[in-house]
Amino acid sequence: MKSITIEGSQRESVGKSSTKALRNAGKVPCVLYGGDKPLHFSADTMSFKDLVYTPNAHTVVISLEDGTKLNAIMQDIQFDPVSDEILHIDFYQLHDDKEVTIEIPVRRVGNSPGVMAGGVLRLNQRKLKVKALPANLPDFIDADITSLNIGNKLYVTALANDNYKIMHPDNTVVCQVRISRAAMKAAQEAAKAEKSGKK
Repeated sequence: MKSITIEGSQRESVGKSSTKALRNAGKVPCVLYGGDKPLHFSADTMSFKDLVYTPNAHTVVISLEDGTKLNAIMQDIQFDPVSDEILHIDFYQLHDDKEVTIEIPVRRVGNSPGVMAGGVLRLNQRKLKVKALPANLPDFIDADITSLNIGNKLYVTALANDNYKIMHPDNTVVCQVRISRAAMKAAQEAAKAEKSGKK
């Protein structure tokens, strides 16, 4: 999985006034969990753009001023409901021997005969929650749609992988091919015409 480095400054005071001062200075207050104790740090708002405003999943290297480098994943993010600016981010420290749970984007692979026949592909799950050791985290989960005809569904069980566990019920539909509205209308009109022709 691709990694993004965030240059951070450890912060000692974590009260409301210091947090407000950080935001006013264009920085985002953050907390890293998963170590011996929570680590409070801040980083420039701009350094999060490739992490937050992307459909892709990334791990993060938090690089502190004292030379400490910590591997992590983003766990939670809070936005201002009015301005949409980032208010706070929680990270979770990665350990090589500990599994983590993270959402991974789903990538469609192949061409569906159902779509080529006029059906519409609906992606029900754009991301799937997986559990794995950090080294086994994928960039994407590939959903092969080459066997999907109109009316077919691709279930999460078809995407099983030895490197990670998908944390969704087996009956979760990842994507499906549905008949298009135009095709449905045409079929209904043809049925109507056939009915009236028989009278």
